[in-house]
Amino acid sequence: MRFLLRSKIHKATVTDANVDYVGSITIDKDLMDKVGFWAGEKVLITDNTNGARVETYIIAGAKGSGTICINGAAAHLIKKGDEVIIMGFELDDEPIKPRIILVDKQNKFVKYL
Repeated sequence: MRFLLRSKIHKATVTDANVDYVGSITIDKDLMDKVGFWAGEKVLITDNTNGARVETYIIAGAKGSGTICINGAAAHLIKKGDEVIIMGFELDDEPIKPRIILVDKQNKFVKYL
């Protein structure tokens, strides 16, 4: 069994960072649906702006909002305006084809990669 990349939102822009929230990342539900993310799912977030890497869980944001909000302690590392990659993984014993999307600066879907 291996951990394999299953889902990825590439080059998203953080729209807000709220250190006072109890943790997690809020993601526009439309983007979640495009890559197959679930609310409560553990994800790895890498910050292209400063190199930070954090793991947290997903909260669904409003559809079509473009929301990518870093909540809780992670907001000390990842700030509003930072460019991030959000990845979900799956434990499997066979290769899988990941669902990867590219978004624009307003976190609107551009294309599947």
